[in-house]
Amino acid sequence: MTRKVCIITGAGRGIGAAIAREMAGRGYALVLMSPSENCEKLAAELGGVAHRGVAQTEEDQQALVALAMRTYGRIDAVLNHTGHPPKGDLLTIPDEGWDLAHDMIVKSVIRMARLVTPVMEAQKGGAIVNVTTYASHEPSLLFPASCTYRAAVSSFTKLYADRYGPSGIRMNCLAPGFTDSLDVGKFADQTALKRIARVEEQAKAAAFLLTDESSYITGQTLRVDGGLTRHV
Repeated sequence: MTRKVCIITGAGRGIGAAIAREMAGRGYALVLMSPSENCEKLAAELGGVAHRGVAQTEEDQQALVALAMRTYGRIDAVLNHTGHPPKGDLLTIPDEGWDLAHDMIVKSVIRMARLVTPVMEAQKGGAIVNVTTYASHEPSLLFPASCTYRAAVSSFTKLYADRYGPSGIRMNCLAPGFTDSLDVGKFADQTALKRIARVEEQAKAAAFLLTDESSYITGQTLRVDGGLTRHV
């Protein structure tokens, strides 16, 4: 049986690293990327390969996909995960900050889709998951740039699902709430469960979307936020 392959960006720590561990536990071969050596250490631990780089740089994305194809010859799943863009008061974030957020969050997803879609079409299927935020649906002034551009990713996800669903390729979003990868314990009381998420909980939700467990789900956003968001 052919071993499936998963690319994960932002895999050096936090949610990205937890997803890498979860996917390895499910038998996937891993191709990891992060700005630091953490991705290389984690890949060595989990028997995968890594490229040190950032999602907003086209050359790094190209190198990551090329590494996957050179090493394993296929790509079955992609997890697009990036760091946090600049924060600040709504109109004090400079143009450069908005531009960086666009490159990190939106353009990285579009570029990755361009790179892996032909591979997945040839394989007659695949799954892509974009990590966004609970605040893409209920914007918060705490994260202006993140809210704005991650909402755009949700829209792109719908369009991609329509366009490439006939090819057997699914794209969904994972929208985490407050998670213990960051110092956000003070927000626990805002959730229905009165606690923040563990990274392992986010990883299991991501793995659900990345694998055939969610074979009839595409174009959707799965909110894993402990009941934080209110709209129905």
